[in-house]
Formats: sequence, structure tokens, C-alpha cells
Amino acid sequence: MEKQRIMPSGHWDWSMPVPFSQGWAVKDCKLIFVGGQISADEHGRTIGVDDIATQTRNVFESIRSVLSEAGADMSDIVKFNTFYVFNGPDEELTEYWEELTKVRLEFLKEPGPCGTAVRVVGLAYPDLLIEVEAIAVVPA
Repeated sequence: MEKQRIMPSGHWDWSMPVPFSQGWAVKDCKLIFVGGQISADEHGRTIGVDDIATQTRNVFESIRSVLSEAGADMSDIVKFNTFYVFNGPDEELTEYWEELTKVRLEFLKEPGPCGTAVRVVGLAYPDLLIEVEAIAVVPA
């Protein structure tokens, strides 16, 4: 399998140092798609109500578990999409985003995947603050 990290010069960057990539080109691989993971127990009850760090950690632990079932690990992720709820004042948004990103950095190392973050009004359950889906690649 061949992976090429895409980091165009002069492209926009994040507000804090992160290992994320702008893109990846991959050939000769098996794709693993991880559906939206949430911070919930086996009964669908939210874990970490009002705690973005706890919810983020649970979400990424769930992603790790799904990847493991497919014979992959976190370093195989090439793309992830984050949907997060934030209803506070705009001047607190960067601090909130950085708090969840610090937890993501526990799981995503250099060179990191490319990612998208979308601020949403709400998720499937009222107490959820974050949902993440991922795509991983492993040799075919």
C-alpha cells in the first residue's frame, strides 16, 4: 500500500499545533469506514454529559475498537469528520474546540489524518456534544 500525505504550501493552518493533514492519496488498499461514533453506554445513555473532553475520549475509544475489529488501528485513519455541539458565546468557541482537539491528539499522531469539523445545533440524543466518523486504509 502506498500513502502520500498532501500538505500544500501556503494553505490555511489550525489555531494550535496539530498533526492533522490536508489530504491523503492512497493506492492498493482496503478501506474501512467507521460510522458516526458517540459517547454512549451499551444502552444508548450519554457518558460525560456536559463534558466535551470525556465525550471526545469515549468517541475515539469507540473508533479504536471498531478499527481493531477490522484489523486496523488509529494510525490507519486517513480521514475523519467531527460533528460537535457548542451553544456558548462565540468568544469561547476556540477554547472549546481546542479542548476537544487536545483529547483527539491523544489518539492521532503525526502525520495525522485529514479532518473536517462541523458545528451543529444538536445530535441524535440531547446530551451528546460530539460525533465522529472515520475512514481508514490498510494494505489490500
